[in-house]
Amino acid sequence: MLRIAVQSKGRLYEDTINLLQEAGIKVPSSKRTLLVQASNFPLEVLYLRDDDIPQTVADGVADIGIVGENEFVERGEDAEIIKRLGFSKCRISLAIPKAIEYPGVQWFDGKKIATSYPNILRTFMKEHHVNIDIHVIQGSVEIAPGIGLADGIFDIVSSGSTLVSNNLREVEVVMQSEALLIGDKKLSDEKKAVLDELLFRINSVLIAEDKKYVSMNAPKSSLEKIIEVLPGLKSPTIIPLADPDWCSVSAVLDEKHFWEIVGQLKSFGAEGILVTPIEKMIL
Repeated sequence: MLRIAVQSKGRLYEDTINLLQEAGIKVPSSKRTLLVQASNFPLEVLYLRDDDIPQTVADGVADIGIVGENEFVERGEDAEIIKRLGFSKCRISLAIPKAIEYPGVQWFDGKKIATSYPNILRTFMKEHHVNIDIHVIQGSVEIAPGIGLADGIFDIVSSGSTLVSNNLREVEVVMQSEALLIGDKKLSDEKKAVLDELLFRINSVLIAEDKKYVSMNAPKSSLEKIIEVLPGLKSPTIIPLADPDWCSVSAVLDEKHFWEIVGQLKSFGAEGILVTPIEKMIL
């Protein structure tokens, strides 16, 4: 049985549970139980505060965990990064009151900064040879300048709306963060086998994200040009049609290049272009 530590609430909790569901793992939804077992996979889910997950994994209480990169770096625990998951992205930034002119990072020299991430902040300021007074706050860091508790803040930024509502502006992005799958360095062979199966399922889900399955009817006279445009995993699938001058072509496209490629396909005479979302992709 593999035990995974998961954040007990918030956006990372929701993204993690969605990932497990997409991977076909059924986890009971119970807010009152800290440890639950999946009904169809050898996995236990341990619900914790996000800042407790790195130590829990490093100490072997949980075998693996999903945690924000910001918390993993801040805690500095001896666990390994197994996989970057690409969701729950944010950045950790320095922000100051809007009305203050900002000439550069030296502005912070001698200032008091409120944060929940003192270790990351201390390392950044040391690299820039800036001395600051760190005021550690667990909670609503963004209100600190407004009530005279600090000159600026160092905190998570997603959309930036919280900064705007507190009359703050982002002046330095110190690190980018995303969800990480971390693991105990001393897993048994049995648990490694379960982890390999879990990773196989997770990879199948993540690879399919932002992918579209596209099929179309295409004139054979333009087939070479169409094949050049379509990336495909290896090469497009081509099926002959009743009309000897036409064929059916299918391929997988990245959504970010979708409209650009579809425009080219149409210019080459492709018709009846059908687009289907992909849930999972097995490579």
